[in-house]
This record gives sequence, structure tokens and C-alpha cells, in this order.
Amino acid sequence: MTLSENPAALKEFRRTTWKFQQTFQTPLKNLQAFVSTIVSAAEPWRAGCLTIEQAVFEPGHLVALLAKNSIPSRYERGVSLTAAGQEEIEALLCAVLGDWIDFIFVPQPKSFAIYADHDEYTTFYAQTRSNLNRVVKALSDRGFQIVQGYEREL
Repeated sequence: MTLSENPAALKEFRRTTWKFQQTFQTPLKNLQAFVSTIVSAAEPWRAGCLTIEQAVFEPGHLVALLAKNSIPSRYERGVSLTAAGQEEIEALLCAVLGDWIDFIFVPQPKSFAIYADHDEYTTFYAQTRSNLNRVVKALSDRGFQIVQGYEREL
């Protein structure tokens, strides 16, 4: 896992015209299953880049993960964390979803992207309906809660 500064990633994400989106309630008590389902719904990811928009409170889970990986404890706006491989990606997503952090996550290869917020909503964005449907179906089949009628404005 590596840390870098990339405030432009937030602007680029917001400028992208996402054709499709769907929001789920973030299940704080079942994050590992939620994250595993997300990761397994896509073709295998080589890496993923997470960029922080804001941390509402000190993110204890993220701070612990960074310390475990000998990375300085930084979580201000524009800080990006790049995880390589499924294990690192899942650990990173579990940590940030478990804290009150607003962030974007873009995997490689990019089948869909994620924006999550401290209000416990996780929104999936995709350019094709089929890419979005893969993750939505996988999460729905596992009983995770869709937020009906919600459209996130970036």
C-alpha cells in the first residue's frame, strides 16, 4: 500500500459524467461481507486507488491500517492510498467504510467506481448498465439494503 497526494482525483471524479448509479446503506456491522461481495462482483482487480475527501472524526481503523503498513498517519483531503491485490483492497475498504470518511475509490481495471460518505451511504457509479448491475445484483442477493430513489449529486 502506498500513500500520495492527489487532490485532482476528486475534481476528475466529479467531472466524470457517470451514466448509472446505485446507492446502498453501508452495513457497519457486516463490513467484511459487504466489501468481499463488492470485490468479488467485478473482474479481479490488480489495484485500487482511494482518495479521501474528508474525515469527520479521527479514523481509528484507517490509522491502525496505515501503522500496520508503516505508512504515515495522514487522512486529509486529497490524500490517496493505493492498494495492490485483493487482500490489501479489502482491508483498505473495510477500514475506511468503518470510519466516518467521505472518499472515492477507483479500481484497476475500472468496472465501476465508489463514492462513500460518513452518512453510511455507498454509491456505485458505472459507465455501462451491465457493470453496475453486476455489483448491485451481488449485493442485493446477499441482502444488503438498496437506498431506493436516492440519486447522489456530485
